[in-house]
Amino acid sequence: MDWSFEFFINSTMLGFGLAMDAFSVSLANGLNETNIKRGKMCGIAGLFSFFQALMPMIGWICVHTFVQYFQSFEKFIPWIALVLLLFIGGQMLREGIKNKDEAEEKKTTVGFGTLIIQGIATSIDALSVGFTIAEYNWIMALACALIIAVLTFFICLAGIMIGKKFGTKLANKASILGGAILIFIGLEIFITGVF
Repeated sequence: MDWSFEFFINSTMLGFGLAMDAFSVSLANGLNETNIKRGKMCGIAGLFSFFQALMPMIGWICVHTFVQYFQSFEKFIPWIALVLLLFIGGQMLREGIKNKDEAEEKKTTVGFGTLIIQGIATSIDALSVGFTIAEYNWIMALACALIIAVLTFFICLAGIMIGKKFGTKLANKASILGGAILIFIGLEIFITGVF
């Protein structure tokens, strides 16, 4: 494939498709942490963007180097995403239920380790995008990954803002709702990946 309008449309569509899981997790993070600052919002969106760009590039490298190893790993991707998101979502649910009866509003924050796990879990299915962009040269593959990253950044930023707005209104139920969203995303990735 060469540089064309079709290339940019395909990259944009890939970006929107891949960013949906990250959007949902960003929404859950905004629900969970209603007092989140603008700098942290950009940091979260940037981290998710990084992983959404990194994974297709890793997939592209795998296709051009050791494709047979990657194909045997591909069947584990839905399982990995399921375990990671069930773990994080379960923790949020547990905290939300535990703190449900407390009269004071407790502000919870999403830690860096949790964000790394979320970033990996929501972008691990993007590894297989490396197969769809296999005919690109490395500059085009990198351009595609950067388009995906930019779209993911703005989509995640919107998710955090929406979650923050509704998280303030939902107060104590926000952590429970955020955890349920993460568990649902994990199940959705698993079901579509396995079946």
